Amino acid sequence: MSSLLKASEVLRHQTASRIFGHPVAWVYRPLDYAGSVHQAYVERFGQGPKRVVFVGMNPGPFGMVQTGIPFGEVAAVRDWLRLPDVVRIPEAQHPKRPIEGFGCRRSEVSGRRLWNLFAARFGEADAFFKDHYVLNYCPLAFLSESGANITPDHLPVVEREPLEAACDRHLRAVIEALHPEWVIGIGGFAAERVRRVVGDTECPRIGQVLHPSPASPAANRGWAEAATRQLETLGVW
Repeated sequence: MSSLLKASEVLRHQTASRIFGHPVAWVYRPLDYAGSVHQAYVERFGQGPKRVVFVGMNPGPFGMVQTGIPFGEVAAVRDWLRLPDVVRIPEAQHPKRPIEGFGCRRSEVSGRRLWNLFAARFGEADAFFKDHYVLNYCPLAFLSESGANITPDHLPVVEREPLEAACDRHLRAVIEALHPEWVIGIGGFAAERVRRVVGDTECPRIGQVLHPSPASPAANRGWAEAATRQLETLGVW
């Protein structure tokens, strides 16, 4: 088993039984029910070293929640990453946020924007992953009773801090395994967690790009162009 798979398995175990209270009513753990897809992703694309590691926040309801892949918009995972459809649909689901795996017809806008940029710039997935890798800081998705998404930074401190400790250890293990020159936070939350884990070092260097979420007005005015400019200004691309 590769060091990345070992780190992912440790993170899965450390977050598997963690309990969350109000406002969280539902917790989705895609490393469990979509673990086979995630393993295929790591085995195919996680062979290091990498020049650039991109870090997102946590699973989106129509992305990693469905496929087990960071920013895992179904069409991108199926058609560009070409990963196997082996999601085991769990019985316990929020009625407004069903887990349909590769059968999900909703598009994760953030994931579509992210993977479309990489596809447009690099062509084939293998060309992108030769020097790049993408992961999420936190592997869990949190929903309120109504089905609204709750991001990790909105968890109560007593629940958030142990979760962050496990996620920090995983991120540190990935960085140690891949030896990147750059670690790029996708959005402010991820960039801040990267800074806390990496600290004040010359290598890897830390950067940040605009999050591709449709909730961001700036992202809706041309995310791919904005992110490309940011990466070129940093010297990443």
